[in-house]
Amino acid sequence: MRFIDTHCERDLRFSIGREAVSGKYYLSIPVSSGIVDYEEFYEISQELHDGYPGNVDALTLIANRCRARECDDRLFMKPGTNRGVAC
Repeated sequence: MRFIDTHCERDLRFSIGREAVSGKYYLSIPVSSGIVDYEEFYEISQELHDGYPGNVDALTLIANRCRARECDDRLFMKPGTNRGVAC
């Protein structure tokens, strides 16, 4: 998988973009496991992606739901046993 960020909201701690192989759109959040820092990638619709920046509030709500692990069914890659915590 090759994730290509199109927009980054540093202050809100999320990015959106497109995965190059599948063409699917994503929202990513930073995560830390104590051993390594990484990103988790969650699938979003093209409409959500293309609506940026006019829908930054909606994207922020989704990012917060991802941090609370309420959107795990949208993960591109399922986490391992030592899953990190959103930062």
